[in-house]
Amino acid sequence: MDATGDGTPSESAQLRGSERIGRAAYELFTRHGVREVGVDAVVAHAGTAKMTLYRNFPSKNDLILDFLSRRERCWTEQWLIHESRQRGRTPQEQLLSIFDLFGEWFARPDFEGCVFLTTMMEINDPADTVFQAAVEHLRRIRGYLREQAEAAGVDDPTLVARQWHILMKGSIIAAQEGDRDAADAAKEMGGLLLRAHVTS
Repeated sequence: MDATGDGTPSESAQLRGSERIGRAAYELFTRHGVREVGVDAVVAHAGTAKMTLYRNFPSKNDLILDFLSRRERCWTEQWLIHESRQRGRTPQEQLLSIFDLFGEWFARPDFEGCVFLTTMMEINDPADTVFQAAVEHLRRIRGYLREQAEAAGVDDPTLVARQWHILMKGSIIAAQEGDRDAADAAKEMGGLLLRAHVTS
């Protein structure tokens, strides 16, 4: 049954509704951005009632925050971190393999860019909770880069992580401009960066 005896939705029904809406919002926000897509479009894409959306996500900001969390799980953790660790035997190779992943990503017809960056630029208000969440997701990517840089034996892991992240973000923007070889250029610069900072 999808409802309890008093007519309220059951826990399983709420979970299904929340997941359907979350997935629909993820697909739409990824393709079109968080500002352009309204809740009506999410409801229509999910095939649910608007009441179901607001029961699970009281505001559009809550929906966007869920989207960013899903993106971190799918893109940052399950793709970027997992795949770079699989492809490289050493921390240096794992850092450089990020740009191999990016090259494949940039070549895809559905390449969408970095949603953390685009969300931050769309909101463009440092005091907004969504803006702050996007910044925090980016900070966690730098945290992974710092861990790898430290394991690689660089002389200043925090600095190298910042510089590496700049290379990553810059190559994404360049790819969005149409430079699909941006990952190769970023990888070459990354190699130079490692050689300049590895102490042994």
